Amino acid sequence: MNAPVRFADPALPRHDWTRDEIEALFDLPFTELVFRAASVHRRWFDPTELQLSQLLSVKTGGCAENCGYCSQSAFFKTGLKAEKLMELDEVLAAAKKAQDGGAQRFCMGAAWRDLKDRDLPRVAEMITGVKALGLETCVTLGMLKAEQAVALKDAGLDYYNHNLDTSPEYYAQVVTTRTYDDRLDTLQHVRDAGISTCCGGIVGMGESRVDRASFLHQLATLPVHPDSLPVNALVPIAGTPLGDKVNRDGEIDPIEFVRTVAVARLVCPKSMVRLSAGRDDMSRETQALCFLAGANSIFIGGKLLTTPLPGQDEDSLLLKDLGMRPMAMGASA
Repeated sequence: MNAPVRFADPALPRHDWTRDEIEALFDLPFTELVFRAASVHRRWFDPTELQLSQLLSVKTGGCAENCGYCSQSAFFKTGLKAEKLMELDEVLAAAKKAQDGGAQRFCMGAAWRDLKDRDLPRVAEMITGVKALGLETCVTLGMLKAEQAVALKDAGLDYYNHNLDTSPEYYAQVVTTRTYDDRLDTLQHVRDAGISTCCGGIVGMGESRVDRASFLHQLATLPVHPDSLPVNALVPIAGTPLGDKVNRDGEIDPIEFVRTVAVARLVCPKSMVRLSAGRDDMSRETQALCFLAGANSIFIGGKLLTTPLPGQDEDSLLLKDLGMRPMAMGASA
């Protein structure tokens, strides 16, 4: 039997969550779960505000990892052409365009297994340049060494994204070229350098609800909860093992996705819970339920690395119809 959930003060961050407690949250009646999550959300955030971020692939394709969901892996034939690291002026032009379109945080992703020292100066220039525009900065570059994290901090980096992807138990079904501990080590280097963490995962990869609970248990028991917690819905890409599997077996149910968002809000109450990949396939109603359940950040700009997102006009209309507005700069700090 699942253990009872402790709610003496449900809005205060805890790091002693048990797996049983988190599974019990998932098992709550849907309306009760969303009500609890919405109540906790209001303790720390204005529920009418959303943080807007934009993500640019600054180095696309040819990655040496075999993540089973990824179009950029060199292991799979997805039709994506590998490209070199972008030039600084191209990145800054894209960042300015994102800012003009309403983005408050600009994220840069490179399809690398790990950051090479030879590429660090160019990445540092990008971070410094984007920061000078007045945007929050975030990068995702694969695994880091401790000294590299310090150098990124010195360049002005605000956030480093490094997802756990899924539960430890399901992880080997997703990727085998990097261990779970490798991911945890990089997160520790990021925290030690004084950089905020952006860490979440992907649901709908064929994992069970127990796996989703285990994944959130990992995040909830980190030494520091993620400052940003992206919840991605798998975008099935033909030619990738997990994309082919989901195309065959079906995607995650929208109600189950909202449950995952709600539980993320409850176990990491002060995190920015971000709707990330898969939003282009979500109905307006599903997105609205996610915002009610505690999601308060989205990626905008029509594209997330290599997968589609809603366009600016579509997002603007959604926010208008819901009576929501962009979050003020610095409000997520």
